[in-house]
Amino acid sequence: MHIPRFWREIPRRYRMEAEKCVQCGHIAFPGRLICPECGSREFEKIILSGKGKLETFTIIRVAPTGFGDQVPYAVGIVELDEGVRLMAQITDCDPNHLKTGDRLIAKFRRINEEGKTGGIMYGYKFVPDVGV
Repeated sequence: MHIPRFWREIPRRYRMEAEKCVQCGHIAFPGRLICPECGSREFEKIILSGKGKLETFTIIRVAPTGFGDQVPYAVGIVELDEGVRLMAQITDCDPNHLKTGDRLIAKFRRINEEGKTGGIMYGYKFVPDVGV
């Protein structure tokens, strides 16, 4: 992703802003112009809790360029308490001890750096929810 686009999307990413359809209640993350469920164009902005459960995951043992220092690491699909499903890296745990149904919480972490410019890009990753 290019840095200017990344900076434009920071408010939505950092606050986990979603759109809730006023007509049918469908929650879309990221927000949409038209509700995929009912076709309405009226939405209200909501902030997602960032808490959810692990639906499925895989452990990456051979990483793509730029992520080699992180192997092995887990990437999974997390269903948030609001019903939205997100795919993200799961950190701060031993990936070999993960299991579906684990409670996770979103945290903002460094994703990578943009080439020679050195711009650091942040985004959400999930960590085990230990109730703190």
